[in-house]
Formats: sequence, structure tokens, C-alpha cells
Amino acid sequence: MKFLRSVTISNANLTGRLPKRWGPNLNLTHLDFSHNNIKGTLPGSISLLSDLELLNLSSNALSGVIPDSFGELLMLKNLSLSSNSMSGPIPDSISEIPGLVHLDLSSNQFNGTLPKFLEKMKSLKYLNLGNNNFNGVMPFNTSFIKRLVLFNVGGNTDLCYNHSIVSSKLKLGIARCDKDGLPVSSPPDPSSDSSYDDDSSDDSSDDDDDGSSSSSRKSDHHHGPSRIVLGVAIGLSAIAFLIVFLVLLSKCCK
Repeated sequence: MKFLRSVTISNANLTGRLPKRWGPNLNLTHLDFSHNNIKGTLPGSISLLSDLELLNLSSNALSGVIPDSFGELLMLKNLSLSSNSMSGPIPDSISEIPGLVHLDLSSNQFNGTLPKFLEKMKSLKYLNLGNNNFNGVMPFNTSFIKRLVLFNVGGNTDLCYNHSIVSSKLKLGIARCDKDGLPVSSPPDPSSDSSYDDDSSDDSSDDDDDGSSSSSRKSDHHHGPSRIVLGVAIGLSAIAFLIVFLVLLSKCCK
């Protein structure tokens, strides 16, 4: 199978485990086993696929850690392990992959602190670390985050950002750090509070106006039918009186 370059078996209800051994003559560049039910750990021997550019094992039932040998996949550009049950830290060996563009480790149980080296990976454009158990102070600055096409760290409840390094205007989905580097609830922004209060005040005024208008309309609506009923009653009374008068008049004439 030395001429085989790409293997895609996704959404196929594939079960079992990834092979522990990979043929020495395999020259795969693309390997996609996403959206299956593959379980077990990620074997370190996968690093023998030295020509691999894309590895997509997302949406499976994989567990365990990312092997340190991943740093040997020097040609790797796209790595997706999202939506599994993997854990442990991001290994330092990832920093040895010079052309990595897309790294998606979201929706797992990865933990530990986020490595600073990710900020120095010049090719990285897509970084999704959301919905894990990462903790501590996020080491990335605003310029790095803005350089990325996609950046997600939301859903890591023990992760926080240093507001002196990262702009609070960025919606990161994590709390600000306190002086001890622990996440705290973000304090209300005075300007936004003022604006919010003003808006609330305006809204309440509008609501009050709407309420008064509604009440006024309801009142008018309530009085409207009463006047109509009164008018009809008077009209009917007048007609009845006229009929009685005509009847009496006819009797008198006879």
C-alpha cells in the first residue's frame, strides 16, 4: 500500500481501536476516521506516518493522553481530536511541528495550564481549546489572539485571563483573573452599567409610556362600548315610546 496517500472512513459506525502498528511503507498524507465509535488510546506509533499532513480523529470515544511522539509528525498541518474523552496536558512536543495551522482539541477533558509555546507557532491560524478542564492564567496576549482566524477557550471554568495583557473587549468566554491568578466574576464596567442603566431607564420610560398608552387605550376601549350601549338603550327607548304613542293615538282616533 505504499502508493496510498489518503484514507477517509468517517460517519461509518466504525468501532474497535486504532492499530498499534503502522506499516513501515505507508506514505499517508491524510487520515480521517472522524465521527465513528473508535475507542482506546492514541498509539505513539502513529508518529511513524511521517508524511502525515492531516489527522482527523474527532467525534470518537478516544481516551488517554496525546503521546509525546506527536512532535515527530513534522509535516502535520491539521490536527483535530475534538469531541473525545482525552485528558492530560498539551505536550511540549507539539511545539516541534513547524507548519501546524489547525489545532482542535475542544470538547475533551484536557487539563493543566495552557502552554506559552502556542503563541510562538507562526503558522497557527485555528486554535480551539474550548470545553476542557484547562486551568490557571491564559498566557496569550491580544496580538496573538487577533492574529488567529479562530480562537476558542470558552468552557474552561478554571481558566482566566490577565486583563493587563488581554483586552477585556475580547469575548473569550472565561473569567478575569484576580491577583492570585484565580478566576473571578468580571466586575461591572461603569460605562456599560451607566449605558445599561440609561437604556433600562429609557426602556422603563418607554414601558411606562407604553403602559400608560395601553391603559389609556384600554380605558377608551372600556368607555367606548359603554357609550355605545347607552346610545342604543336611549334609541330603543325612544322607538318604544314612539310605538306606544302611535298605538294610543290610533285608539283615540277610533
